[in-house]
Amino acid sequence: MSDWTSDANDSLQLSLVRSQKDKEALAEDESYENFNPNFTYPIYGEDEKIYGYRDLVIDLRFASGSLEQYLGVQYSEKLPSTSTVDDVEGILIQFIPEGYYKDEETFLKRVEDDATTFKPLGQLIYSYTRPAPNSSSKGKRKRTGNTQPLDPESEDAVEFEVYHATWDTPGFREYHRKMQLFILLYIEGGSYINEEEDTWEFVVLFEKRKRRDSSHTTTYHFVGYSSLYPFYYYPERIRLRLSQFVITTPYQRHGHGSELYKAIYQYILKTPHIAELTVEDPAEAFEDLRDKNDLQMLLAHEQFMEEAFGPQESRGVGRARKTVRSNVGEHEATKGKLVPPADKPWVEKWRKEFKIAGRQFQRLVEMLILLHLDPSDKPSMRAYRLQVKERIYRFNFEILAQLDEEEKYEKLEETFQSVKEDYHRILAFSA
Repeated sequence: MSDWTSDANDSLQLSLVRSQKDKEALAEDESYENFNPNFTYPIYGEDEKIYGYRDLVIDLRFASGSLEQYLGVQYSEKLPSTSTVDDVEGILIQFIPEGYYKDEETFLKRVEDDATTFKPLGQLIYSYTRPAPNSSSKGKRKRTGNTQPLDPESEDAVEFEVYHATWDTPGFREYHRKMQLFILLYIEGGSYINEEEDTWEFVVLFEKRKRRDSSHTTTYHFVGYSSLYPFYYYPERIRLRLSQFVITTPYQRHGHGSELYKAIYQYILKTPHIAELTVEDPAEAFEDLRDKNDLQMLLAHEQFMEEAFGPQESRGVGRARKTVRSNVGEHEATKGKLVPPADKPWVEKWRKEFKIAGRQFQRLVEMLILLHLDPSDKPSMRAYRLQVKERIYRFNFEILAQLDEEEKYEKLEETFQSVKEDYHRILAFSA
């Protein structure tokens, strides 16, 4: 790399800035400042390089709740301005709203003001708690395996809330313009949505903290969000498509993505005019997250599991996993609608009940059957293989139709084995 060429991903430093009082209350392992994006090619070009500077730092800060922005650019040396020297700030400001701060002191004062006045926009639809870092409850829960939710009023708890909003929510359009940059920085192939399409819906996740001083002030801090787009679903409902989904770096790998997904799913289940949830071109990591949460939901649904695999499955997840290790006699005693080949009318009835898209629900059914299959039961294994291959064939019909019979058979078998291997991975991941 040239001495005058900088890596845009390394140079761009992001921060979610809290007020000084809120910083002081954080545990040592909580850091919300100076993290880098995954991608900058939508802004600085495909090679993600910036030319013309040495020791370049692009300091982009967000007030942790209101997302008011500060932008500062520092470097030790800069080449004389020519057509080849990149205008670092001029390029970036095309992607953030006007009114960002350039004076650090003024920005930090705004952070202090916003800390006590900012409140999430929209309607609260979901909440959950997490043990506060370094709390006594955190260690106790880990040792005992206690999964009961914490009391939100406890000092050992941090509460998180999810809000639903639309363009009609007062102030939300302006707020969205501040947070949408995270789509470009974290989602490969991500792009800004069209504000002229007025049917977009959004769910936004916030961390909620109460100051432990005499004021007991509640503060909110942005975690991530998802955008949803409705499509007509015959005869008088809609299909909601999950389009964008992002959790900011400081909150990743702490289960917040799963909670945001659960919030969306619970919102859809409770909304009568929504027929089902679909996902637009999911990334592999999100597909795993979706599979894991959908599977856990099905495994925990007593009536579904009882009808699927017999009365003993009404005991939920633990029993389902125990069945994997059962002997042949126990397996033969397990009867239900998901003994392969699955009962299609029954599957479709539950698919509509759960409001899950067709292909996704078929995959989940195939995973659950595999979870319960005895590998030594050859008739059931053969029925399962045919069931999965039928779906694969229908989904890839146009491609497979171009192959001769022998190639078609080989390709189907190869795909089946790959799908089955991936199912085992997901089932282990969900355990």
